[in-house]
Parts: sequence; structure tokens; C-alpha cells
Amino acid sequence: MSGPVVGIVGAGAVGQTLATALVAAALPERLLVVSRQLDQAHGLAADLQDLGLAAGSRTTVEAGEAADLRGCDAVVVALRSDFTNTAARDIRRAGAAANAPALGALARELYGYDGTVLIVTNPVDLMTRRFADVSGVARVFGIGSNLDSARYRLLLARYAQVSPDLVRGHVVGEHGDRAVVCVSATTIAGQPVSVPVRTVVDDLQRRPALIRSGIGRTRCGPSGAVLSTLRKVLGLADGIEELSVPYGDVYLGVPLYFSGGVPAPCMPALTRPERLCLDAAASSLRDAYAHLPTHIERIAT
Repeated sequence: MSGPVVGIVGAGAVGQTLATALVAAALPERLLVVSRQLDQAHGLAADLQDLGLAAGSRTTVEAGEAADLRGCDAVVVALRSDFTNTAARDIRRAGAAANAPALGALARELYGYDGTVLIVTNPVDLMTRRFADVSGVARVFGIGSNLDSARYRLLLARYAQVSPDLVRGHVVGEHGDRAVVCVSATTIAGQPVSVPVRTVVDDLQRRPALIRSGIGRTRCGPSGAVLSTLRKVLGLADGIEELSVPYGDVYLGVPLYFSGGVPAPCMPALTRPERLCLDAAASSLRDAYAHLPTHIERIAT
């Protein structure tokens, strides 16, 4: 039986790191690299082929065009339009106006695609909704809240001086300033949290800036989140991922339990303050989506 075929759209910092992780892990049998800059796609594909041979990976790598993505089991969208981010708040939302037209163009190219699409492009909750609305694709998930959740569990484990495997907790809502930490449902070794959660949450909010100040852009964490999610959506493993999916009339991060590739929501019980924070995030995302550019670029492939 042949293995999965995965496509990556975008050969920038995140796309390169993600592609490297996929080849090193030999997750797909075939990896298709697509970029609006053809020389970039071919260059990355060649570099990944070298990696595959040196590392003994079974993944074959090719450069392709948007039309070729229809032959993939899953497509990961990590495209990013050129813009200078000068935002001091809502940093991930700063790229909305720049990225929405290009993402909409790709969605139009993939109209009716019957595979799974993972959106990495920020602001991820808005871009996931835009892609789903334009493409008509049934299985579209945004990567973001699962990375927030992984960071939360890691930081909490450090404070409690335990293995991260013992920590159970979720970050839901927007992948951004309005992320909601489900403190009331967090446990360590099955017991309620007894560490300074406020301090952990503050560190969680500072972590992206720490990464950006050191290396310019977050890339390894999102790649790990995609790798973990691909295993779930392709039915290679069962488990929980916090992904951006429909929540009323918006898209935001919700825990999903995957079994055999099929997701089911598993939102924990929230306190009233947590629910109000989630509803506030939904309201803000609703307003922001209404202000996205409505024109769609012609994608160059």
C-alpha cells in the first residue's frame, strides 16, 4: 500500500523548515513543493532531495504547480506575501490584508479539492476561514492553537518540575492576543494545578517575542505542530489537536480528537470567565474577517 502524498505551498522560512521536518521524519511517501516563485520551489526541492539521500529518508521530493496539488492527500499552506510587520499588538493579524488575496487565489485554484488542507499562514484563524469559504473544501484546519497548547504544557511542566507528558491542558480561541488558556481544566498527573498559572500564562504570551527577537521568525514550533497534525488527519495516529475550525460563524481553535483520521470536538468544560473570553475572541475575529480585502490575486505558478 502506497504512503501519503503531501503538498507544501510556500518555500519561505516556515515552508523550508516544515519540508525539512517532513523529509527527515519520512512522513509522506511523496512531497510536492509549490511556490509562486518557481526557482524557489525547484531550489528547495533539490536541497530536500539531497537531505533525503543523506538521511536515508524514503520520501521523494518534487517541485510542482498549484494544479498538481489535487493529487495530494493533504496540502499545507505556508505562503506569505511580502509586507513589513510594524504592529505592536495583534502582531499575527498584521499580515491579514497582505496574505488574504494570495490565499484566496490559491483557494480558488483548489476549489472542490477533496483532501485535507492545513493552514499555517497568519493570521491563521482568519486565513483558515477565508480558504474554506473560497475553496469549498470540507476538511480545512488551522495550525496555531495546538502550538499554543504545546507551549503551555511545556512551560507548566517546567514550573512544576515534571515531565510534559504528565500535563493535560489546552489553549483555545484565537492564535494571537486573544488566546484562551483553559486553566480550570488543566491537570498535572491527573490532579488540579497547584503552580502559579498566571506566571505560566505570562511566559506563554512572551514566548513568541522571545523567538522572534532571537531568530526573526517562528518556524520550528509551527513545523512540529503541522507534523503532529498530519499524522492525525491522515489516520496514521489517534489523538488530540487544538485546531482552528468552525465555531458558530467564525473559525477559532478547538480541541479535536482524531480517530482514524476523523475529528470530533472535545472542548473541556469552561468557567464563565473563560467562556466570556472565548466569546470575545470570536466577536473580534468576526469583525476582523468582515474587513479582509475582498479581491483575489491571480496566483502565479
